[in-house]
Amino acid sequence: AGGQSLPTASGSSARLWLPPQGGPNTTDGLESPPVPGQNAAQEAVGLLCMVLLTVTALVANVVVLVVILKTPLLRKFIFVCHLCAVDLLSAIFLMPLGIISSSSCFDGVIYSIAECRALIFLNVCFISASILTVSVISVERYYYIVHPMRYEVKMTIRLAVAGVVFIWVKSVLVTVLALVGWPQDNGATSASRCTVYWSPGAHKKAFVIIFSIACFVLPTVIIFAVYCSVYRVARLAALQHAPPPAQAAVPGPRSGSAASQVSIVTSRSLPLPRLSPERFLGSHKAILTLVLIVGQFLCCWLPFFAFHLHSSVSAGAAGGGHGEMTVTWIAYSSFAINPFFYGLLNRQIREELARLWRSCLNRPLGQELCLAVSEASVQ
Repeated sequence: AGGQSLPTASGSSARLWLPPQGGPNTTDGLESPPVPGQNAAQEAVGLLCMVLLTVTALVANVVVLVVILKTPLLRKFIFVCHLCAVDLLSAIFLMPLGIISSSSCFDGVIYSIAECRALIFLNVCFISASILTVSVISVERYYYIVHPMRYEVKMTIRLAVAGVVFIWVKSVLVTVLALVGWPQDNGATSASRCTVYWSPGAHKKAFVIIFSIACFVLPTVIIFAVYCSVYRVARLAALQHAPPPAQAAVPGPRSGSAASQVSIVTSRSLPLPRLSPERFLGSHKAILTLVLIVGQFLCCWLPFFAFHLHSSVSAGAAGGGHGEMTVTWIAYSSFAINPFFYGLLNRQIREELARLWRSCLNRPLGQELCLAVSEASVQ
């Protein structure tokens, strides 16, 4: 055979391709070995996109983290800070390893079984933590907008820490399910690609179904319900604060006082208040923001979980290959998009970033160093 099939962690077997010995390679129904020089332009474009996504994720998450941590008033955005930290860890560990696994430029790189397990652990754990943090942020925004008084009273540091602990406990539990049942095959010591399909059978199906329900279906339901409620409340608030109906002044008895005039509502006023142009545009901006947030979540994660569910449940479907690589990188793109949608779309964070940027441009380096030294001496 042209390749050795090895157990991996994602849905199909990983395959370490060896040189052919006197005949054509056989694939046993799995992906064929790469042909040198085939689709070189496509490979280059794909590699460029993966590198750009990784660099964007690194820079954007670092920027949002620095802005929040340097500004005391912004430290209330604990879950946004946590999301950027998780996405930054994903950009440091997952995305470079994903480039190595996805690009034919690194065909010579192979993973030991221990390295595969570590990669799968990080992959499932960081994906779970990122998605769960997004769902927690949506719930936090719901209470902040719909129940502001209750939010101010109950949203304490202790509750925020409890939320972060819950996210990581659930993520680790889901990740442990991915590693339970890994075949102990001492003969298979390396693999060219690690995926979440380490073996066929009921265990693989059970894990993918649990993973999809816990980290996609339930968060999607929460996000949809929460943002629909937020929009409904915002719409009602905009209608209630619309300009009052037209009023007419009716003169009363003659007196020298302006208080002797009585205002009455004319019968020509409409039964329902109308939005002013500013509020109309504001409501549409709110709609656009909600559509972008929910749409970004679905566009990034729906292909990933749909592919894995189909590959695990369908008898004839095989995971791995270019299909899995494509949906994985669509999912990884959320690590680069999240800091924009959950960080830079926030006006407070955006304004503070602009202020810090202006201060960095206007302040000489020597003055910056002197200020840092003086602050350190005072402390």
